[in-house]
Amino acid sequence: MNPPTSLLTTHPARSPNLRGDRISYGAVHLDVADLERSLSFWRDLIGLRELGRSPDGETRLGVDAQALVVLRPGAQRPVGRGHAGLYHLAIHLPDATEFARIVTRLAQARVAQSPTDHIFSKATYLNDPDGILLELTLETPERFGSISIGADAVVLTDSEGRARAGAEPLDLAAALEPLQGGDPQRPLPSGSYIGHVHLHVPDLAAAHGFYRDVVGFDEHAFMRPIGMADLSAGGRFPHRLALNSWHGPSARQPAPGTAGMRRYELVLHGAGALAQLSERARALPGHDGALALRDPAGNALTVIEATA
Repeated sequence: MNPPTSLLTTHPARSPNLRGDRISYGAVHLDVADLERSLSFWRDLIGLRELGRSPDGETRLGVDAQALVVLRPGAQRPVGRGHAGLYHLAIHLPDATEFARIVTRLAQARVAQSPTDHIFSKATYLNDPDGILLELTLETPERFGSISIGADAVVLTDSEGRARAGAEPLDLAAALEPLQGGDPQRPLPSGSYIGHVHLHVPDLAAAHGFYRDVVGFDEHAFMRPIGMADLSAGGRFPHRLALNSWHGPSARQPAPGTAGMRRYELVLHGAGALAQLSERARALPGHDGALALRDPAGNALTVIEATA
């Protein structure tokens, strides 16, 4: 059974950075407490454009005609601790200049952020007014060499053969240099996109198996020593979906009325991909066909077929 059209936002355009990926993201739908307060963050600070608002206040934000985030007001409490659900969503920037622009804009606004070097990407993290964590990302897969997973440690090696940690302080001077004094206040540009989501799950193996064997992501790294798994979508960037079990095996979805992720959209590319997913999902209990699914942790996702 197909979901009602109100579930779907737009069929996102393909960024050049997604060339080769079989799966990409549509919009991430968020429950928020105060719409205007949230718009001051997502629209005015981050730089997403308001694309449309329904009578009940549901507001689509994105670049050009492509929705990246959908805000739904009415949450009664901020994000809580210890639950299954969204750890963070990530907006990927198209180039180093645009990454420098947003980091500079946040610094000028005196917003708390955490610039981080993941080797395969450069990133900065910050919370929205409800405590929803946002990562802003520049993909740098050319700096990544390999990953080694031992019994009690995970070690990254960069493209120059040096052992690196998975999260290091970002060299801000180098990261900001591409802006070269340009205007930091421009909105997010065309080519910005949801590049990955990172989820809290109570059972890492079960969630990993669902996203690999049912949805169709590729395994990149199952990092049992740190309770985390990475999956790719077949392209050049390895970090398209991340899972962690850091909230423990008893983590459950937060109570209704809590701010956070309501659902997210995945877009399948390739002839027959949606039909194949439908066949794999048919055996799953409690699912309404292949397009509206819940993973083993209870996270809701909607699968969309690419139109081109």
